[in-house]
Amino acid sequence: MRSRYTAFMLGDTSYLHRTWHPTTRPRRLELDPAQEWLGLRILGAQRGSLLDSTGTVEFVAEYRYRGRRDALHERSRFTREKGQWLYVDGVFPDEA
Repeated sequence: MRSRYTAFMLGDTSYLHRTWHPTTRPRRLELDPAQEWLGLRILGAQRGSLLDSTGTVEFVAEYRYRGRRDALHERSRFTREKGQWLYVDGVFPDEA
């Protein structure tokens, strides 16, 4: 999760593409350079240890977009394939 957050911060779409599960990965990923990532807080994780093949991470990522501060609160699902963790999808707990 932290490495993907860093990739968003740096605009590294290649890394994001490589760490996104092929069944849910978008064809193209365009990041808006006006979005400035300010910080990441991990709220919790389930599974995802060395012996697991799936896991979830709940986080809040704060950002500024065109002068306005906001935050993304997501519960992300990951799966491990061939030793690499891949992002599958996420839900937004604040919208539930």
